[in-house]
Amino acid sequence: MNYFPLIITQCYLCVQMVAGKVKKPGKRGRKPAKIDLKAKLERSRQSARECRARKKLRYQYLEELVSSKERAICALREELEMYKQWCSAMDQGKIPSEIKALLTGDEQKLPPGGSSTKTTKNKNNISSSNG
Repeated sequence: MNYFPLIITQCYLCVQMVAGKVKKPGKRGRKPAKIDLKAKLERSRQSARECRARKKLRYQYLEELVSSKERAICALREELEMYKQWCSAMDQGKIPSEIKALLTGDEQKLPPGGSSTKTTKNKNNISSSNG
C-alpha cells in the first residue's frame, strides 16, 4: 500500500500548472530526425533546379502569348485601316469594289480579309509557283 501514494506523487511532479492549464515538460510535436546534411543540401539543390525549370516554362508560355496577341493586334489594325480607306472612298462618292461585292451578294469573290491588293499578290505567287 505504500506504493500508491508514491506513484501519485511522481506523476504529480511530472505535471506543472501554468496559467491554470496543465503543462507537461519537454517539447511538443515531432522531434526532427537525424537527417544527413549532404542529403538535405542535395534536395535543396534539386528543388531549386525544378523551380528554375518551371520559371523558364512559365516565361516561354507568356512570351508566346504576348507574340500571339501582338499578331492579333496587327491584323486588327490592318482591318481598321482597310475600313478607314473604305469610309474615305465613300466620303468622296466612290464605292469600293469590296463593298459592291458585299451588297450584290458576291461574297465568294472576296478574298479572306477583303482587300483587293492581297488577291493580286496571291495570284502572282500562285502563278509563279505553278510555272
